[in-house]
Amino acid sequence: MNSASNLRTNGERLWQSLMEMAKIGPGIAGGNNRQTLTDEDGQGRALFQKWCEAEGLAMGLDTMGNMFARREGTDPEALPVMVGSHLDTQPTGGKYDGVLGVLGGLEIIRTLNELNIKTKHPIVVVNWTNEEGTRFAPAMLASGVFAGVHTQDWAYAQEDSQGKKFGDELERIGYKGDEPVGTRKMHAFFELHIEQGPILEAEGKDIGVVTHGQGLSWVQFTLTGKDSHTGSTPMPMRKNAGLGMARILELVDEIAWSHAPNAVGAAGHIDVFPNSRNVIPGKVVFTVDFRSPDIAVIEDMEAKLAKGAKTICDLMGLGLEMEKVGGFDPVEFDETCVSAVRNAAESLGYSHQNLISGAGHDACWVNRSAPTAMVMCPCVDGLSHNEAEEISKEWAAAGTDVLFHAVVTTAEIVE
Repeated sequence: MNSASNLRTNGERLWQSLMEMAKIGPGIAGGNNRQTLTDEDGQGRALFQKWCEAEGLAMGLDTMGNMFARREGTDPEALPVMVGSHLDTQPTGGKYDGVLGVLGGLEIIRTLNELNIKTKHPIVVVNWTNEEGTRFAPAMLASGVFAGVHTQDWAYAQEDSQGKKFGDELERIGYKGDEPVGTRKMHAFFELHIEQGPILEAEGKDIGVVTHGQGLSWVQFTLTGKDSHTGSTPMPMRKNAGLGMARILELVDEIAWSHAPNAVGAAGHIDVFPNSRNVIPGKVVFTVDFRSPDIAVIEDMEAKLAKGAKTICDLMGLGLEMEKVGGFDPVEFDETCVSAVRNAAESLGYSHQNLISGAGHDACWVNRSAPTAMVMCPCVDGLSHNEAEEISKEWAAAGTDVLFHAVVTTAEIVE
């Protein structure tokens, strides 16, 4: 990067921004609850917009609520280099998941402005709406619409647990823009994220160069039995939907282990009805999450689960409904963008290794629209989607330094 090859971002300023954002939607155990399209999400967006406007950025807003903060380049014809992630959190989320990628992007702009560095390509910092998919399924909803994976009407119609629609809530918090979603073109996209796994910390590496993303399959199961008294219903007369779920979840574990070490499976979302201490569950709804970097493995796991679940429910006299409610194929990130990340880590002297992302990220969908890559920094004990999620100030700074150089190299410094 010529004369800028040894530049670093301001790690202290980045950390202060992370801590300031964490004050919005505080959790009950030190993390955050800033679920998408809540009032707290709106407040986080407003703070981000305030910071962007203070740096002279023009804020764009599309019809899915995606926010695009643009710093102009010297070439009006050059497509922008985009960088970002998401500000929404899990109900018991941490302070860094997603937020680091957005505020790391903002720190790039602050550093460029501070040093009066110009780039040929514009640089745009992005906050994608509803990456987490907790309140409104599926995850990465707005980036999925942007990439043409979902239709906007379908996304608007998604409901939370209280029956509130995504489109209505987007309008309610004041972040439904006029710009048609998906019309922005880009030269490249970069996303910084905490690893959400233990590999980097265990290996003592500063940076993860993400080459691929695991594919994902979410299948929602509805098992129907019969509510009945736990004390007075004879064992042979029970239709226990909860027991059926337990047997299916044991099967999920067996299937995942059969494809070790690069496949995983579990159920994280479970609803039991009527959820009473002395009533045998008459209905359960749960979602099975299978992941692998090999699409053939995902398809095999889905097929084995569908066959096994039907056998279990038939033997127990339970009703069974299965619906695929989310998923995406494995992702291979752009070789040029991945090399930009790797070269940045090497030029700055940070230790690094290749990674396959075990979690879904907006970059997985954006990769369909433009060349894309990801940077990861370590996470203490690999713990994420938890209020105890933690990274160090040094890890955040290193990841942002690498992001800075990858983005600015791609955007081309004008001497």
